[in-house]
Amino acid sequence: MKQAPNTLYKWLRWLVLASVCLALPAMADDYSDVNQLIRTSKFSDALTRVDSYLASKPADPQMRFLKGVILRHLGKTPEAIATFTQLTQDYPELPEPYNNLAVLYAAQGQYDKARLALEMAIRTNPSYATAHENLGDVYARLATQAYNKALQFDGGSTAVPPKLALIDEMFKPNLGNSRTAASQNAPAVALATPAPKPTPEPVAPAAKPAAVTASPAANSPAPQSVPLDPEANKAVEVAVLAWAKAWSDKDTTRYLKAYSPDFTPAGKQTLVNWEKERRSRIAGKKSISVTLTNLKIRVQGDQAVASFRQAYKADSLAVASQKTLDLKRSGQQWLITRETTGR
Repeated sequence: MKQAPNTLYKWLRWLVLASVCLALPAMADDYSDVNQLIRTSKFSDALTRVDSYLASKPADPQMRFLKGVILRHLGKTPEAIATFTQLTQDYPELPEPYNNLAVLYAAQGQYDKARLALEMAIRTNPSYATAHENLGDVYARLATQAYNKALQFDGGSTAVPPKLALIDEMFKPNLGNSRTAASQNAPAVALATPAPKPTPEPVAPAAKPAAVTASPAANSPAPQSVPLDPEANKAVEVAVLAWAKAWSDKDTTRYLKAYSPDFTPAGKQTLVNWEKERRSRIAGKKSISVTLTNLKIRVQGDQAVASFRQAYKADSLAVASQKTLDLKRSGQQWLITRETTGR
């Protein structure tokens, strides 16, 4: 039941710069023009434009990232791998080049290399959801290879084949899923999720289905769309903006005080190690700018969720991403208990 690497490749989320990086205003036209050429599949023209730009600005991370994307579309995989590899060396704090490097390795069936690249992406940004999803797919492929070897050594085993079939099912394309088709044309990213399991047919039609489904909804209390405290939304907004300001000011004391003692870092990182890493990263930058747009806040009791678009600039690096903060009220303060990037 061996499957070609390209089947897994179709499921892995491929990132393109249009959805990851925020161009500086003076360079917006260059980035927009290249992204438009990519959207219209004019990859040769896009590569010419990128090479012309890089001739005068060879260190630009955004345009180098786009070059890697274009090379992949042109089928120049070795050159694309070299481009993303160099980016990970020059900008080790960026998780996106590691992600795309992993996707390219997976396409070649080099799942161990893909795993290592994704683990580096997650180490760089523990709340990077795309890398976590891709790593799950790669682990599943590695498991499939292990089960295949088990079958070779013990062809009479009755326990291995069902497990192998289950894992293999994850990578069968879902013809009804428009995400796969969309991801092949859209420049903004993404990773498809495994195909959903088919819904079993009911044994017999349920009597009066409308009444059965409507009744619970009618008896359930309406969701609270307005906070109990009329000032709660404003208080959460102030807390989130203060967190971003402390980050921009490189004030690690104020920045870390925005987090709850109950804050849970992504992955298996401890709070102590996470704080140490954050202090080191912030102190290592000459300048930082964090700007939030499209801030949306939901408050329910002592819990709140704030989602926004975050534009992060540090030295010569500029990156934009979607971020979500979970907060809880602690006395008169709203503190961060969880943060997620990429959703």
